[in-house]
Amino acid sequence: MASGEDSLISRYFAPLATDPGAFGLRDDAAVLKTAGEDIVVNTDAIVEGVHFLPDDPPDTVARKALRTNLSDLAAKGAEPAGFVLTLALKSQDEVWLAEFARGLGEDIDTYGCPLLGGDTVSTPGPLMVSVTAFGRVPEGQIVRRAGAQVGDLIVVTGTIGDAALGLAMLQGRLASSNEEPLIDRYRLPQPRTALARAVRDHATASMDVSDGLAGDLAKLCGVSGVSAEVETAMLPLSAPASALLDAGMIGIETLVAGGDDYEILCTMPEERAASFLAQAEEAGVPAAVIGEIVAGDAPPRFVDVDGETVELKRHSYSHF
Repeated sequence: MASGEDSLISRYFAPLATDPGAFGLRDDAAVLKTAGEDIVVNTDAIVEGVHFLPDDPPDTVARKALRTNLSDLAAKGAEPAGFVLTLALKSQDEVWLAEFARGLGEDIDTYGCPLLGGDTVSTPGPLMVSVTAFGRVPEGQIVRRAGAQVGDLIVVTGTIGDAALGLAMLQGRLASSNEEPLIDRYRLPQPRTALARAVRDHATASMDVSDGLAGDLAKLCGVSGVSAEVETAMLPLSAPASALLDAGMIGIETLVAGGDDYEILCTMPEERAASFLAQAEEAGVPAAVIGEIVAGDAPPRFVDVDGETVELKRHSYSHF
């Protein structure tokens, strides 16, 4: 007789596991085939009340759990190969699970990243979703955080700060007449998987922006043994974020230290930048040069239009 867990898996997740290596989720492991490639592995968990709100739509919770991992893969230059899912549930809410599975299934199709297996457990709370994703890169071509060189340009995709603003609006800490695009950015990251090859071909160092641009750039510089200078006037901002900044309702720190952007942050020699930007435009992904790698071990410096340092009291989101 099937257990409650087996029934849950059979009903909601086995139909999503169509890759032959998943064995229909009827085994204890899966097979991920490769031929002369490196397998890139990353894992991220999202927790109710920390990474998503209790009343967030369940399909967006599923999408966010998968997309945050796909964002990491893209920043490494890796193409999605598959993922495993761990779901810690407070209760077996059939309506919630159906919507969660629907959103997950749609993103599996959109990003070509099959479900290979996982685990479901009960928890007294809070709800937690953990994804471990696998990607493929040609052998030896993963793009690491280490590798930025003095003189490299700093490039970032998309826009910065929107997700942090969206969360502030959902929590009632900030108001705007144009909230929906910002809330969507918080709930639905946009992994830049279309740029995986461009990152491999152009970047000397790369990572995704998850904890805040300022803090994540500091991490990249730290392992590369360099520093950086960023021009705040060159930061790519959405229209709603720019309006809030111009109105004095937020400062630059809110945008560069808030987290949840899930954009690619990478460095590259100046002579490669035009080609990368052209490929990004062709893929429909905005990208912008925001500064330059400089010598030294000081934290990255953010400067205004007059070249004056913008002081940041906070650089990133931290769990602890």
